[in-house]
Amino acid sequence: MTGVPASAAGGSGAKPVRGGKLGTTAVNQASLWNIANILTMVRLLLVPGFVMLLLHDGGYDPVWRSFAWAAFAVAMITDLFDGHLARRYNLVTDFGKIADPIADKAIMGAALVCLSVLGDLPWWITGVILFRELGITLMRFWVIRHAVIPASRGGKMKTLAQGTAVGMYVLVMTGPLATLRFWMMMIAVALTVLTGLDYVRQAVVLRRKGLAAERVAALEAVTSAADTPGADAQGADVSGADVQGAGSSEGVDAGAAASRTGAEARGPAEAER
Repeated sequence: MTGVPASAAGGSGAKPVRGGKLGTTAVNQASLWNIANILTMVRLLLVPGFVMLLLHDGGYDPVWRSFAWAAFAVAMITDLFDGHLARRYNLVTDFGKIADPIADKAIMGAALVCLSVLGDLPWWITGVILFRELGITLMRFWVIRHAVIPASRGGKMKTLAQGTAVGMYVLVMTGPLATLRFWMMMIAVALTVLTGLDYVRQAVVLRRKGLAAERVAALEAVTSAADTPGADAQGADVSGADVQGAGSSEGVDAGAAASRTGAEARGPAEAER
């Protein structure tokens, strides 16, 4: 029991027949308006609000940047919960599969670009992180026909490090705290690069395995086609034709032998006459 009402999961709420088997139509399908998708949509709506709060009054007002940090923190928290809820309560939908990664990249990309525009964050850091995120997204589509690249522990650590570092940069910090956030960002950049390289390795391996599996499947299809009953029947017809041909040739040979025997028998008799 998940504790989620049938209506929340998108089902009809009908009770299954006792002793009956569930068919494909009886399985509850997740509704678009479930808690996981709502959290994803909230995160999408927070993006423009976060940008306006961060850039308000030139982007240097500590109070408004604190409000921006609060919006960013809410977005990061919803990112942690929506995927977990969708998997645990079977609320996965096509909308969620598309909107969730878009929301993740949107809030992080908006924060990085705004911080670089304000001069708080070097552009090369923004470029490295955005290049990695875009590249991994495209690579997932590159191998999606063969397999899905699973989220690794390193990827989760990278997300946590990025969120922590960017959140610290959103706030106005000076002195030791500013130094601390710099090194936190360096850790996030290092994890970004290392996990990106690991994703590339996984993508290449999965694609090779997928192509090899397709070649094996194609070979098995050709082999099974050659072993079909139709081919066996054709072989049987050919064998029958060979038997008939052998029988006919044996009959001709027997007749010829009988003719030669009769001729030999008539020869002495005519000589005696």
